Amino acid sequence: MKRILIVDDEPNVRLNYRITLELEGYQVDETGLSTEALKKVKVDKFDLVILDLRMPRMGGLDLLAAMRAQRVMTPAIIITAFSDVPNAVRAIQLGASDFLQKPLRPEDLRRVVHEVLARNDQSGKKPELADFERSADEARRLMQ
Repeated sequence: MKRILIVDDEPNVRLNYRITLELEGYQVDETGLSTEALKKVKVDKFDLVILDLRMPRMGGLDLLAAMRAQRVMTPAIIITAFSDVPNAVRAIQLGASDFLQKPLRPEDLRRVVHEVLARNDQSGKKPELADFERSADEARRLMQ
């Protein structure tokens, strides 16, 4: 069972994401604090982290930078109500798998989570041309 960590300072957002993903069979953990999230990803293994861009003290991009600095390479999705090109570029530079804008419909969350997990579940397979093309298409989409 795939494990997902949701990091958002809004309890209702976390609940919405949790219900959407648990109904898909994912094991979901959550927190409203970036500092707690950083501890969790260092101790536990997650298959995906969903990060809110703007949170008190440490936002999603700073949390992702801290994860990468500590060699935590868990795939991450950044979700924000305040989408802009510089934040999207920084997210991609930090290795975010996707950068989504709120409000986010449950079907969109399910689709993107499935795509990111599938893309990162190589299970020892060598990358194929189709994988590269999917990644290139995704990068183009994120830069629009």
